Amino acid sequence: MIYLDHSATTPTDPRVVETMLPYFTTVFGNASSAHRIGHQAQSAIEQARETIAGVLNCQPHEIIFTSGGSESDNLAVRGVAWTQRKRGKHLVTTAIEHGAVGKTITQLADTQGFECSILPIDSTGKVSLHEVSNALRLDTTLLSVMYANNEIGTIQPIPQLADLAHERGVIFHTDAVQAAGQLSLDVQKLGVDLMSLSAHKFYGPKGIGALYIRDGIEIAPAQTGGGHERGLRAGTHATPLIVGFAKALELAYQELETRNAHFQTLRDALIKGVLNTIPGAVLTGHPHDRLPSHASFVIEEIHGSFLISYLDEKGIAASGASACKAGSQAPSSVLLALGYSPELASASLRLTVGTHTTQRDIEETIRTLAIAVKNLQRVAVA
Repeated sequence: MIYLDHSATTPTDPRVVETMLPYFTTVFGNASSAHRIGHQAQSAIEQARETIAGVLNCQPHEIIFTSGGSESDNLAVRGVAWTQRKRGKHLVTTAIEHGAVGKTITQLADTQGFECSILPIDSTGKVSLHEVSNALRLDTTLLSVMYANNEIGTIQPIPQLADLAHERGVIFHTDAVQAAGQLSLDVQKLGVDLMSLSAHKFYGPKGIGALYIRDGIEIAPAQTGGGHERGLRAGTHATPLIVGFAKALELAYQELETRNAHFQTLRDALIKGVLNTIPGAVLTGHPHDRLPSHASFVIEEIHGSFLISYLDEKGIAASGASACKAGSQAPSSVLLALGYSPELASASLRLTVGTHTTQRDIEETIRTLAIAVKNLQRVAVA
Protein backbone atom coordinates (compact mmCIF):
# COMPACT_ATOMS: atom_id res chain seq x y z
CA MET A 1 0.00 0.00 0.00
CA ILE A 2 1.25 3.48 -0.92
CA TYR A 3 0.08 5.72 1.91
CA LEU A 4 -0.50 9.34 0.87
CA ASP A 5 -2.93 10.45 3.58
CA HIS A 6 -0.53 11.79 6.21
CA SER A 7 -2.71 14.84 6.85
CA ALA A 8 -5.34 12.44 8.21
CA THR A 9 -2.93 10.57 10.46
CA THR A 10 0.63 9.26 10.58
CA PRO A 11 2.04 5.92 11.73
CA THR A 12 3.50 6.06 15.21
CA ASP A 13 7.29 6.21 15.02
CA PRO A 14 8.84 2.98 16.46
CA ARG A 15 11.11 5.15 18.61
CA VAL A 16 8.00 6.73 20.10
CA VAL A 17 6.40 3.34 20.74
CA GLU A 18 9.58 2.15 22.47
CA THR A 19 9.54 5.21 24.73
CA MET A 20 5.90 4.60 25.64
CA LEU A 21 6.07 0.88 26.46
CA PRO A 22 7.33 1.04 30.08
CA TYR A 23 4.40 3.27 31.02
CA PHE A 24 1.93 0.55 30.05
CA THR A 25 3.49 -2.23 32.11
CA THR A 26 6.12 -1.04 34.61
CA VAL A 27 5.56 2.62 35.43
CA PHE A 28 1.79 2.19 35.18
CA GLY A 29 0.73 4.19 38.23
CA ASN A 30 -1.89 6.89 38.43
CA ALA A 31 0.02 10.17 38.42
CA SER A 32 -2.27 11.48 41.16
CA SER A 33 -1.37 8.64 43.56
CA ALA A 34 0.84 9.29 46.58
CA HIS A 35 3.04 6.19 46.26
CA ARG A 36 6.29 5.70 44.37
CA ILE A 37 4.79 4.33 41.16
CA GLY A 38 2.40 7.27 41.04
CA HIS A 39 5.27 9.67 41.61
CA GLN A 40 7.22 8.04 38.76
CA ALA A 41 4.29 8.55 36.42
CA GLN A 42 3.90 12.16 37.53
CA SER A 43 7.62 12.74 36.99
CA ALA A 44 7.36 11.35 33.45
CA ILE A 45 4.43 13.64 32.70
CA GLU A 46 6.26 16.72 33.94
CA GLN A 47 9.36 15.78 31.97
CA ALA A 48 7.19 15.44 28.87
CA ARG A 49 5.68 18.85 29.58
CA GLU A 50 9.17 20.34 29.78
CA THR A 51 10.17 18.73 26.49
CA ILE A 52 7.11 20.14 24.72
CA ALA A 53 7.65 23.56 26.29
CA GLY A 54 11.20 23.53 24.93
CA VAL A 55 9.91 23.12 21.38
CA LEU A 56 7.21 25.77 21.86
CA ASN A 57 9.55 28.18 23.68
CA CYS A 58 7.14 28.56 26.59
CA GLN A 59 6.84 27.63 30.26
CA PRO A 60 5.90 24.00 31.07
CA HIS A 61 2.85 25.06 33.09
CA GLU A 62 1.45 26.75 29.97
CA ILE A 63 0.90 23.29 28.40
CA ILE A 64 -2.43 21.56 29.10
CA PHE A 65 -2.87 17.95 27.95
CA THR A 66 -6.11 16.96 26.19
CA SER A 67 -7.39 14.03 24.14
CA GLY A 68 -6.50 15.65 20.81
CA GLY A 69 -6.87 18.62 18.51
CA SER A 70 -10.66 18.79 18.59
CA GLU A 71 -10.77 18.90 22.37
CA SER A 72 -8.02 21.51 22.45
CA ASP A 73 -9.95 23.69 20.00
CA ASN A 74 -13.15 23.31 22.00
CA LEU A 75 -11.38 24.12 25.26
CA ALA A 76 -9.83 27.24 23.73
CA VAL A 77 -12.95 28.59 22.04
CA ARG A 78 -15.51 27.75 24.72
CA GLY A 79 -13.10 28.59 27.52
CA VAL A 80 -12.34 32.08 26.24
CA ALA A 81 -15.92 32.80 25.18
CA TRP A 82 -17.24 31.97 28.64
CA THR A 83 -14.64 33.81 30.73
CA GLN A 84 -14.76 36.91 28.51
CA ARG A 85 -18.55 37.04 28.04
CA LYS A 86 -19.04 40.05 30.32
CA ARG A 87 -16.54 42.05 28.29
CA GLY A 88 -18.00 41.05 24.94
CA LYS A 89 -19.68 38.23 23.05
CA HIS A 90 -18.30 38.71 19.55
CA LEU A 91 -16.14 35.91 18.10
CA VAL A 92 -14.24 36.06 14.79
CA THR A 93 -12.96 33.20 12.64
CA THR A 94 -12.66 32.22 8.96
CA ALA A 95 -14.81 30.22 6.57
CA ILE A 96 -12.27 27.38 6.31
CA GLU A 97 -11.62 26.42 9.92
CA HIS A 98 -11.80 22.85 11.18
CA GLY A 99 -15.24 22.04 12.55
CA ALA A 100 -13.84 21.93 16.08
CA VAL A 101 -13.50 25.71 15.78
CA GLY A 102 -16.10 26.67 13.19
CA LYS A 103 -18.97 24.54 14.49
CA THR A 104 -18.16 25.41 18.08
CA ILE A 105 -18.34 29.14 17.38
CA THR A 106 -21.56 28.69 15.40
CA GLN A 107 -23.08 26.67 18.24
CA LEU A 108 -22.19 29.38 20.74
CA ALA A 109 -23.91 31.91 18.49
CA ASP A 110 -26.98 29.73 18.01
CA THR A 111 -27.49 28.67 21.63
CA GLN A 112 -25.62 30.99 24.00
CA GLY A 113 -26.27 34.47 22.62
CA PHE A 114 -22.83 35.03 21.11
CA GLU A 115 -22.31 36.80 17.80
CA CYS A 116 -19.85 35.49 15.24
CA SER A 117 -18.19 36.92 12.16
CA ILE A 118 -17.09 34.30 9.62
CA LEU A 119 -14.48 35.89 7.37
CA PRO A 120 -14.08 35.05 3.67
CA ILE A 121 -10.80 33.89 2.20
CA ASP A 122 -9.29 34.43 -1.23
CA SER A 123 -8.98 31.86 -4.02
CA THR A 124 -5.75 30.46 -2.53
CA GLY A 125 -7.16 30.07 0.98
CA LYS A 126 -5.56 33.16 2.52
CA VAL A 127 -7.45 35.40 4.90
CA SER A 128 -7.11 39.14 4.29
CA LEU A 129 -5.48 41.13 7.09
CA HIS A 130 -7.67 44.05 6.03
CA GLU A 131 -10.82 41.92 6.42
CA VAL A 132 -9.66 40.80 9.86
CA SER A 133 -8.91 44.35 10.95
CA ASN A 134 -12.34 45.52 9.85
CA ALA A 135 -14.06 42.63 11.63
CA LEU A 136 -12.53 43.25 15.07
CA ARG A 137 -14.78 45.35 17.32
CA LEU A 138 -14.77 46.70 20.85
CA ASP A 139 -16.80 43.69 21.98
CA THR A 140 -14.66 41.11 20.13
CA THR A 141 -13.04 38.71 22.59
CA LEU A 142 -11.57 35.98 20.37
CA LEU A 143 -9.98 35.66 16.94
CA SER A 144 -9.31 32.06 15.87
CA VAL A 145 -7.46 31.32 12.62
CA MET A 146 -5.83 28.00 11.79
CA TYR A 147 -2.08 27.96 11.13
CA ALA A 148 -2.33 25.70 8.06
CA ASN A 149 -5.42 24.26 6.43
CA ASN A 150 -5.97 20.52 6.50
CA GLU A 151 -7.70 20.31 3.11
CA ILE A 152 -5.64 22.67 0.95
CA GLY A 153 -2.41 23.13 2.92
CA THR A 154 -2.45 26.94 2.82
CA ILE A 155 -0.42 28.63 5.58
CA GLN A 156 -1.83 31.77 7.23
CA PRO A 157 0.24 34.81 8.38
CA ILE A 158 -0.07 33.97 12.07
CA PRO A 159 2.31 36.61 13.57
CA GLN A 160 0.55 39.42 11.69
CA LEU A 161 -2.88 38.12 12.72
CA ALA A 162 -1.76 37.92 16.34
CA ASP A 163 -0.52 41.51 16.16
CA LEU A 164 -3.86 42.70 14.78
CA ALA A 165 -5.73 40.92 17.55
CA HIS A 166 -3.53 42.28 20.31
CA GLU A 167 -3.77 45.85 18.98
CA ARG A 168 -7.51 45.58 19.70
CA GLY A 169 -7.18 43.71 22.99
CA VAL A 170 -8.49 40.49 21.43
CA ILE A 171 -7.30 37.01 22.44
CA PHE A 172 -5.78 35.05 19.53
CA HIS A 173 -6.04 31.28 19.08
CA THR A 174 -4.58 29.15 16.32
CA ASP A 175 -5.29 25.53 15.46
CA ALA A 176 -1.76 24.28 14.69
CA VAL A 177 -2.71 20.61 14.34
CA GLN A 178 -1.61 20.39 10.69
CA ALA A 179 1.37 22.70 11.10
CA ALA A 180 3.01 20.79 13.94
CA GLY A 181 6.01 18.81 12.76
CA GLN A 182 6.46 20.97 9.65
CA LEU A 183 6.36 24.65 10.72
CA SER A 184 7.81 26.58 13.65
CA LEU A 185 5.81 26.32 16.87
CA ASP A 186 7.73 29.06 18.69
CA VAL A 187 4.85 30.79 20.45
CA GLN A 188 6.94 33.87 21.22
CA LYS A 189 7.64 34.48 17.53
CA LEU A 190 4.12 33.52 16.49
CA GLY A 191 2.59 35.76 19.16
CA VAL A 192 -0.33 33.42 19.84
CA ASP A 193 -2.27 33.30 23.11
CA LEU A 194 -3.60 29.78 22.61
CA MET A 195 -2.45 27.00 20.27
CA SER A 196 -3.90 23.53 19.66
CA LEU A 197 -1.82 20.42 18.89
CA SER A 198 -2.45 16.71 18.24
CA ALA A 199 0.28 14.06 18.43
CA HIS A 200 -0.96 11.68 15.75
CA LYS A 201 -0.28 14.24 13.03
CA PHE A 202 3.49 14.09 13.66
CA TYR A 203 4.14 10.36 14.19
CA GLY A 204 2.88 10.24 17.76
CA PRO A 205 0.02 8.24 19.26
CA LYS A 206 -3.66 8.92 18.72
CA GLY A 207 -5.79 10.13 21.61
CA ILE A 208 -3.45 12.78 23.00
CA GLY A 209 -3.26 16.50 22.29
CA ALA A 210 -2.30 19.70 24.00
CA LEU A 211 -3.40 23.29 24.33
CA TYR A 212 -0.84 26.01 24.90
CA ILE A 213 -2.32 28.78 27.08
CA ARG A 214 -0.22 31.89 27.52
CA ASP A 215 0.25 33.09 31.11
CA GLY A 216 -2.47 35.57 32.01
CA ILE A 217 -5.10 34.12 29.67
CA GLU A 218 -8.05 32.86 31.68
CA ILE A 219 -10.30 30.15 30.28
CA ALA A 220 -13.15 28.10 31.72
CA PRO A 221 -12.67 24.32 32.02
CA ALA A 222 -14.37 22.11 29.47
CA GLN A 223 -14.89 19.35 32.01
CA THR A 224 -14.63 19.32 35.78
CA GLY A 225 -13.64 16.61 38.21
CA GLY A 226 -10.39 15.91 40.02
CA GLY A 227 -8.63 19.17 39.28
CA HIS A 228 -6.12 17.76 36.79
CA GLU A 229 -4.24 20.09 34.43
CA ARG A 230 -4.62 23.20 36.58
CA GLY A 231 -8.31 22.43 36.94
CA LEU A 232 -8.86 22.98 33.21
CA ARG A 233 -9.12 19.37 32.03
CA ALA A 234 -10.24 16.76 34.55
CA GLY A 235 -9.47 13.07 34.08
CA THR A 236 -6.71 10.58 34.89
CA HIS A 237 -3.57 11.34 32.91
CA ALA A 238 -2.78 8.98 30.02
CA THR A 239 0.90 8.73 30.92
CA PRO A 240 2.01 6.54 27.97
CA LEU A 241 0.32 8.84 25.47
CA ILE A 242 1.75 11.98 27.06
CA VAL A 243 5.25 10.50 27.00
CA GLY A 244 4.71 9.50 23.36
CA PHE A 245 3.48 12.99 22.45
CA ALA A 246 6.64 14.57 23.84
CA LYS A 247 8.97 12.07 22.15
CA ALA A 248 7.26 12.47 18.77
CA LEU A 249 7.42 16.27 18.98
CA GLU A 250 11.05 16.18 20.06
CA LEU A 251 11.99 13.94 17.12
CA ALA A 252 9.98 16.03 14.67
CA TYR A 253 11.91 19.18 15.52
CA GLN A 254 15.28 17.49 15.83
CA GLU A 255 14.76 16.20 12.29
CA LEU A 256 12.74 19.14 10.96
CA GLU A 257 15.14 20.31 8.26
CA THR A 258 15.74 16.81 6.89
CA ARG A 259 12.07 15.86 6.97
CA ASN A 260 10.88 19.05 5.31
CA ALA A 261 13.46 18.77 2.53
CA HIS A 262 12.23 15.23 1.88
CA PHE A 263 8.58 16.27 2.01
CA GLN A 264 9.01 19.25 -0.28
CA THR A 265 11.00 17.36 -2.91
CA LEU A 266 8.32 14.68 -3.17
CA ARG A 267 5.44 17.15 -2.92
CA ASP A 268 6.82 19.25 -5.77
CA ALA A 269 7.37 16.16 -7.93
CA LEU A 270 3.81 15.08 -7.19
CA ILE A 271 2.32 18.46 -8.05
CA LYS A 272 4.35 18.75 -11.25
CA GLY A 273 3.50 15.20 -12.31
CA VAL A 274 -0.23 15.55 -11.68
CA LEU A 275 -0.56 18.93 -13.41
CA ASN A 276 1.48 17.77 -16.42
CA THR A 277 -0.17 14.36 -16.75
CA ILE A 278 -3.80 14.60 -15.63
CA PRO A 279 -6.27 16.42 -17.91
CA GLY A 280 -8.44 18.86 -15.99
CA ALA A 281 -6.31 18.80 -12.82
CA VAL A 282 -6.03 22.09 -10.90
CA LEU A 283 -3.91 22.69 -7.80
CA THR A 284 -5.97 23.97 -4.87
CA GLY A 285 -4.61 26.17 -2.10
CA HIS A 286 -1.68 28.55 -2.25
CA PRO A 287 0.99 27.66 -4.84
CA HIS A 288 3.87 28.53 -2.49
CA ASP A 289 2.65 29.21 1.06
CA ARG A 290 1.58 25.65 1.71
CA LEU A 291 2.68 22.80 3.96
CA PRO A 292 5.81 21.01 2.71
CA SER A 293 4.00 17.66 2.64
CA HIS A 294 0.71 18.77 1.13
CA ALA A 295 -0.65 18.54 -2.42
CA SER A 296 -4.34 18.97 -3.22
CA PHE A 297 -6.26 19.16 -6.47
CA VAL A 298 -9.63 19.25 -8.12
CA ILE A 299 -10.06 17.17 -11.26
CA GLU A 300 -12.77 18.15 -13.69
CA GLU A 301 -15.57 15.66 -14.45
CA ILE A 302 -14.47 13.26 -11.69
CA HIS A 303 -16.29 12.85 -8.38
CA GLY A 304 -13.69 12.65 -5.64
CA SER A 305 -15.24 9.65 -3.89
CA PHE A 306 -15.04 7.54 -7.08
CA LEU A 307 -11.41 8.47 -7.55
CA ILE A 308 -10.51 7.68 -3.93
CA SER A 309 -12.19 4.26 -4.22
CA TYR A 310 -10.37 3.50 -7.47
CA LEU A 311 -6.99 4.43 -5.99
CA ASP A 312 -7.72 2.36 -2.90
CA GLU A 313 -8.40 -0.70 -5.07
CA LYS A 314 -5.03 -0.14 -6.73
CA GLY A 315 -3.20 0.09 -3.39
CA ILE A 316 -2.96 3.86 -2.96
CA ALA A 317 -4.40 5.52 0.16
CA ALA A 318 -5.54 9.08 -0.54
CA SER A 319 -8.41 11.30 0.54
CA GLY A 320 -10.82 13.77 -0.91
CA ALA A 321 -10.91 16.22 1.98
CA SER A 322 -10.55 16.28 5.74
CA ALA A 323 -10.57 12.85 7.39
CA CYS A 324 -13.32 14.21 9.64
CA LYS A 325 -15.52 14.63 6.54
CA ALA A 326 -14.46 11.48 4.69
CA GLY A 327 -17.88 9.83 4.93
CA SER A 328 -19.69 12.82 3.48
CA GLN A 329 -20.76 13.07 -0.17
CA ALA A 330 -21.30 16.83 0.15
CA PRO A 331 -19.01 19.27 -1.67
CA SER A 332 -16.03 20.48 0.33
CA SER A 333 -17.02 23.57 2.32
CA VAL A 334 -13.40 24.73 2.10
CA LEU A 335 -13.37 24.58 -1.70
CA LEU A 336 -16.76 26.27 -1.87
CA ALA A 337 -15.30 29.07 0.26
CA LEU A 338 -12.44 29.37 -2.24
CA GLY A 339 -15.01 29.99 -4.98
CA TYR A 340 -15.13 26.59 -6.65
CA SER A 341 -18.43 25.34 -8.06
CA PRO A 342 -20.25 22.56 -6.19
CA GLU A 343 -19.21 20.16 -8.97
CA LEU A 344 -15.51 20.96 -8.62
CA ALA A 345 -15.77 21.12 -4.84
CA SER A 346 -16.92 17.49 -5.04
CA ALA A 347 -13.91 16.57 -7.19
CA SER A 348 -11.17 17.10 -4.62
CA LEU A 349 -8.10 14.92 -4.17
CA ARG A 350 -5.63 15.32 -1.30
CA LEU A 351 -2.24 13.61 -1.48
CA THR A 352 0.07 14.15 1.49
CA VAL A 353 3.54 12.62 1.71
CA GLY A 354 5.37 11.34 4.77
CA THR A 355 8.74 10.27 6.10
CA HIS A 356 8.55 6.86 4.40
CA THR A 357 7.22 8.05 1.05
CA THR A 358 9.63 7.38 -1.84
CA GLN A 359 10.16 8.79 -5.31
CA ARG A 360 8.96 5.46 -6.68
CA ASP A 361 5.72 5.90 -4.70
CA ILE A 362 5.20 9.26 -6.37
CA GLU A 363 5.86 7.90 -9.86
CA GLU A 364 3.51 4.96 -9.30
CA THR A 365 0.82 7.26 -7.94
CA ILE A 366 0.98 9.59 -10.94
CA ARG A 367 0.86 6.63 -13.33
CA THR A 368 -2.10 5.03 -11.55
CA LEU A 369 -3.91 8.34 -11.21
CA ALA A 370 -3.60 9.02 -14.94
CA ILE A 371 -5.19 5.65 -15.72
CA ALA A 372 -7.90 6.20 -13.11
CA VAL A 373 -8.87 9.61 -14.44
CA LYS A 374 -8.91 8.38 -18.04
CA ASN A 375 -11.20 5.49 -17.13
CA LEU A 376 -13.51 7.54 -14.92
CA GLN A 377 -13.78 10.39 -17.43
CA ARG A 378 -14.66 7.85 -20.12
CA VAL A 379 -17.44 6.51 -17.90
CA ALA A 380 -18.66 10.05 -17.18
CA VAL A 381 -18.90 10.83 -20.90
CA ALA A 382 -20.68 7.55 -21.63
